[in-house]
Amino acid sequence: MLDELKRSVLDANLALKRSGLVLYTWGNVSGIDRESGLIVIKPSGVDYDALTVDSMVVVDRGGNVVEGSYRPSSDTPTHLVLYEAFPEIGGVAHTHSTYATMWAQAGCAIPCFGTTHADHFYGDIPCTRHLTAEEVSGAYEYETGRVIVEAMAQLDENAVPAVLVRGHGPFTWGDSPMSAVVNSVVLEEVAKIAHGTATLNPAAAPIPGYLLDRHFFRKHGKGAYYGQR
Repeated sequence: MLDELKRSVLDANLALKRSGLVLYTWGNVSGIDRESGLIVIKPSGVDYDALTVDSMVVVDRGGNVVEGSYRPSSDTPTHLVLYEAFPEIGGVAHTHSTYATMWAQAGCAIPCFGTTHADHFYGDIPCTRHLTAEEVSGAYEYETGRVIVEAMAQLDENAVPAVLVRGHGPFTWGDSPMSAVVNSVVLEEVAKIAHGTATLNPAAAPIPGYLLDRHFFRKHGKGAYYGQR
């Protein structure tokens, strides 16, 4: 079942490990088959070096295991909320990468200080509010997804495919599992650059909107001209 998607999700999880963004069993990547509504996700607590195609777990939109001998990632409910809220995405990734997590723990959005950021994300990377005690004691991972959606309410999830969960860490998404991983890698790099910028100049301000527009839209949208046709 969903052999091609399982392979894609496995490859994305292994790429996440190779990128250096995860330690031990931290982090996970999933992918969705929109036609069937089924999701493939990394199993909970299984070492990356032990992952195979057969390790991948298939769940339905309610989180029920459809295929697989392992329990799915404990973050599965968060992924499910994102797939429901963002109907164009095809993959979700979660890490505890160092610099992005530093910004999340500080409770700060990552400002768009320069064109490196603007080439990939259309403006600041938002940080959610803290979950309430009731949200944490209840369906915690589901509520994590809901607080992400809340933070993205005024944003285009395709133009800003990343969020920081306050006190926790980053989630990214894309049109495929691998593109979600790419967004995680780029997010970590811009988080690192932004940290250095804010350290060197605490009064640094985001770039002007006209420069943000020029850099983002030369790579994204109908008028994009970066790269080859």
